[in-house]
Amino acid sequence: MPRRLALAAALLSSLWLAGCGTSPTSRTGTVPGQLSNAAPDPSDGSRPKPRASGAATPRDYRRDAARHVYEINKQRIYSGKLPPLLYAVGTLQVNLDTSGKVLSMHWMRAPTHAPEVIAEIERTVLSAAPFPVATQLGKVTWTDTWLWDEGGHFQLDTLSEGQL
Repeated sequence: MPRRLALAAALLSSLWLAGCGTSPTSRTGTVPGQLSNAAPDPSDGSRPKPRASGAATPRDYRRDAARHVYEINKQRIYSGKLPPLLYAVGTLQVNLDTSGKVLSMHWMRAPTHAPEVIAEIERTVLSAAPFPVATQLGKVTWTDTWLWDEGGHFQLDTLSEGQL
């Protein structure tokens, strides 16, 4: 009987250790929580450093982060009111360090029917780093909803012009 208990304990131990590994989704991208293997677009370093953010709360910081993304992606922003039916909608939390670098991502609502949109949003976020430094907050979590049309244009809910 003790031998059976020892075997059972060894089996449970090995199963437990096997479950302690990293899940495939957390190994996929360049930062924890990323669902795709998207990497930032190589930049030539000519982009100006973003202005510091004086936001006092993460909610206030949303506007500064969204404006930063819009400034870098002018040609990809949907102009005007969005159509009534969107191709994809996703809500993403981005954890930023004190210098505006992306530490991790967490999808609160991932558009899983459109994995190419997930990858493009993640690439856009990574390419936009560094984000404005939140001088009053230090580390900050930026949460926004990405509204995506079929043509690959988007608006962020924070700066959205609404829908038709």
